[in-house]
Amino acid sequence: MYQPAITGSGVYTPEQVITNDELVVAFNAYVARYNAENAEAIAAGALRAKGPSSSEFILSASGIEQRFVMDKDGVLDPDRMYPRLRQRSDDEPGIMAEMALEACGKALTAAGRPGADVDLVICAASNHERAYPAIAIEIQQLLGAGGFGFDMNVACSSATFGIQAAADMVRAGSVRCALVVCPEICSGHLEWRDRDCHFIFGDVCTALVIERAEEAQGAHFVVRSTRCATQFSNNIRNNNGFLRRTRPDGTNDRRDMQFMQNGRKVFKEVLPMVSAHIAGHLEAESVGADQLRRLWLHQANKSMNDFIGRKVLGRDPGPGEQPNILQDYANTSSAGSIIAFSKYCEDLVDGDLGLICSFGAGYSVGSVLLERKDVA
Repeated sequence: MYQPAITGSGVYTPEQVITNDELVVAFNAYVARYNAENAEAIAAGALRAKGPSSSEFILSASGIEQRFVMDKDGVLDPDRMYPRLRQRSDDEPGIMAEMALEACGKALTAAGRPGADVDLVICAASNHERAYPAIAIEIQQLLGAGGFGFDMNVACSSATFGIQAAADMVRAGSVRCALVVCPEICSGHLEWRDRDCHFIFGDVCTALVIERAEEAQGAHFVVRSTRCATQFSNNIRNNNGFLRRTRPDGTNDRRDMQFMQNGRKVFKEVLPMVSAHIAGHLEAESVGADQLRRLWLHQANKSMNDFIGRKVLGRDPGPGEQPNILQDYANTSSAGSIIAFSKYCEDLVDGDLGLICSFGAGYSVGSVLLERKDVA
């Protein structure tokens, strides 16, 4: 048996940014046109008028101030309101694999590894641009990696479930060096015309190198333990899929072909589940909450993270104990907790403990207990 460790991390951030103010201008222009075009139906009670959004509403509801996206113009076009991404030939790298290359390159550089040292690639994301061939295998080829690769989807928990799978294989000796890659183009599955959720998501890609701790070439984070759990719920869902055209109402216009959630139920049901999950994980490892130096939580909503932090620590988290990045990145699904980890881990010292936790549709929740180790 070998001790798995995270030895490198990387983040690819798109160049284009949409601020709340920009998003609100586009959304309200769409609303004004919709209400005007449907004035008679609205007056007759057949349709409900759409209400405007505001930057103040978005910030209060989520803590989000901006988001990075792969295409800004398409999202902000009131006649379109979704990204415009060019069609690629079968001989070109897919957009998710292309995003992954930069994130993987940064992670491999941090770990001191060439792509050829990798013998496992897991592409863990909430949406994949195609059903097959696996995005992970394409990334494997582009990196010049060996071994094998596969895709996995546990929605927003995909990263932590991917870490558990990779760590288990490293521990068992079936692989030596793994990459867990999370390319998330959340702008593609968000309904930007829905006031309740039009501000939630952004695009990004993260990557982690997981290998045998004994082969780490610098400071690293030993994976002390992992824990994953699922409990079925339809309160966060996307009903799109290849069977859509087989059904009588098989149309792209159906609202449930994009991201949908019952926010109030999610808040009420997920928070106790996540808090209890983390508490149980720590108890099983004989780790007290006061021993945790840092919580790297899923970046969905500031209020949710504040609640979980207080519940786990038994007090308000102090400065730096529970870093948030969603004000800049918005919700990036599986990548959020890894962005937080990548940006806020270097100040930890030998022996410090931290915990990565992600949660979302399923319901699903995954946690990873880490210990910083310095190499002389």
